[in-house]
Amino acid sequence: MGAMNPSPNLFLVGPTGAGKTSIGQRLAAHYGLPFVDLDVEIEARCGTTIAELFAAEGEAAFRAREFAQLGEASLRQGIVLATGAGAVLDPANREVLMSRGTVLMLGVDVDEQLDRLQHDTARPMIAGGDRRGRLESLAEHRNHLYEEIADLIFRGRRESVDEAVPRAIALLDRHWKRA
Repeated sequence: MGAMNPSPNLFLVGPTGAGKTSIGQRLAAHYGLPFVDLDVEIEARCGTTIAELFAAEGEAAFRAREFAQLGEASLRQGIVLATGAGAVLDPANREVLMSRGTVLMLGVDVDEQLDRLQHDTARPMIAGGDRRGRLESLAEHRNHLYEEIADLIFRGRRESVDEAVPRAIALLDRHWKRA
């Protein structure tokens, strides 16, 4: 982990099912900041779901939209922003995240992801048969990118959101310099 990145913005990164949205909403409420879910912003802008964008345009076109939306959202001052799990794949996105906010990685292991996502049918990157294999492959390709840009790392402990949020707040209160 690098030196703390003083910023009024808090950016959440991490794998699918790590809790970026559910924990992010609670952190935003706690700190009195607006919550921005990057995927929701993209869907609102495009008038369709992420899964439909993937199907209609492909991943590369989706990632271009994601980059544009992240660039726009990250210029705001004083937000809690949840990225999509794949936002870190683009080096330009990683640079935006590191330079415009404090980055909190939410870590989760594959077994917990499988538990949390067992009824999820909306996420195109984990659609299909071998969900465990898919999640393990995604972790292998992405976890080091989350860690590389993270100012802070918060690891899940197989706990509810209600149990996780106070731990996340304690970590942030110790280390987040809200410039």
